Amino acid sequence: MRAPPPAAVPDPDRPRPTSLADLFVSFTVLALQGFGGVLAVVQREIVERKRWLTQEEFIEDWAVAQIMPGPNVLNLSIMIGARWFGLPGAAAAVAGLLALPLVLVLVLAAFHAQYADHPAVAGALRGMAAVSAGLIAATGLKLSSALARSPIPLPCSVGIAAAAFALLAWLRAPLAWVLPTLGALGCVLAWRRLR
Repeated sequence: MRAPPPAAVPDPDRPRPTSLADLFVSFTVLALQGFGGVLAVVQREIVERKRWLTQEEFIEDWAVAQIMPGPNVLNLSIMIGARWFGLPGAAAAVAGLLALPLVLVLVLAAFHAQYADHPAVAGALRGMAAVSAGLIAATGLKLSSALARSPIPLPCSVGIAAAAFALLAWLRAPLAWVLPTLGALGCVLAWRRLR
């Protein structure tokens, strides 16, 4: 069996989950905070509060999580759990992320089915959507500091982001077309700069 590459071995002096239970509880707490917009919560908890990942590691892992099939935060939890505890860590992180929120969603679904037509419920849901959009925008601004260290020039990065926004929000292009196209463009630009 081959040893993992040096980049995959966590630094022993950095903070890390102390046990599978710590991983489970941490992801349960994270999941209970992430109604509607988990990116902001995940970044704050994993990078700023717990310091399990650096900002650069988080951005790299989040990028991989986004291109993998399935929910982004679930993919990220698998990567973080596996980083320290292998397959049991990945399972503990996923269980923490899904167990209690699943119970809450089932309870809320039962209540929603009964009170969905009430105007206060519709207004509350619209308000939550606005808050989620604000959280995602704020986290995007926080993560934009990593663009200074990107091999892709800043104007190109901004252009790719603007093109993605225009294609998805205004032209309603399918994500399955936009992501590979603009992702490939970003890869080519980064490859040419790093070569």
